[in-house]
Amino acid sequence: MTEFVLVAGAWLGSWAWDEVVPELRAAGHGARAVTLSGLAEKQGVPAGQRRHVRDIVDVVERNGLRDVVLVGHSYAGIPTGQAAELIGDRLARVVFVDSSVPADGESFVSGWPDGRAMVEGAIAGTGGFWPPLTAPDYAGQGLTDEQITRIVTGSTPHPGASLTEPAELSRPLGELPATYIKCLLDGAEPGPDVAALLTSDRWRLVEMDTGHWPMFSQPHELARVLLTEAATTG
Repeated sequence: MTEFVLVAGAWLGSWAWDEVVPELRAAGHGARAVTLSGLAEKQGVPAGQRRHVRDIVDVVERNGLRDVVLVGHSYAGIPTGQAAELIGDRLARVVFVDSSVPADGESFVSGWPDGRAMVEGAIAGTGGFWPPLTAPDYAGQGLTDEQITRIVTGSTPHPGASLTEPAELSRPLGELPATYIKCLLDGAEPGPDVAALLTSDRWRLVEMDTGHWPMFSQPHELARVLLTEAATTG
């Protein structure tokens, strides 16, 4: 039995996976969605990126999970990628869902040549948090009006420290068994950092014809992809 541990991106909590988790469990697997510190029901908990890595590792260790597939979406790819190497032989696979990937010594905003100042300015102007997106920001991502409303009303400000702290990796990320899911409405090609990782024979690319939030726009299709990738070895 595979144990899925799912982590949504900026502004979101475990609730983002409400339509995915039941399908994974119905297929006979374990599935746990994680709310990172400082978000959703954990608002008010001090959090940086290292705390987010520990949030994920703690779920695995506290529950004694093995054959773990870690799933990180968007921002959460950064702490998820770091957690993947920390859980050692408990890891079966890590799946990055249209996400950022960690690079040793680099932060979430490091790779944003045009957006870094904007994000850091927003954090400074809001007491240390990155404000959630508004409804118009979700246009063109394959979401219904109802789905957009659900995301917007459920989102909470994201702890700014998690976006500016550098990642820490002890070995090349390309050595991990990994799948990268590219959501095509958010760009036809992975970024150059992901493209380089995909040259590893341990990494696979899967494309989905949807936007950046497939757990809302195509939850059933995403669940099927996760189940398929869980069965992939190497």
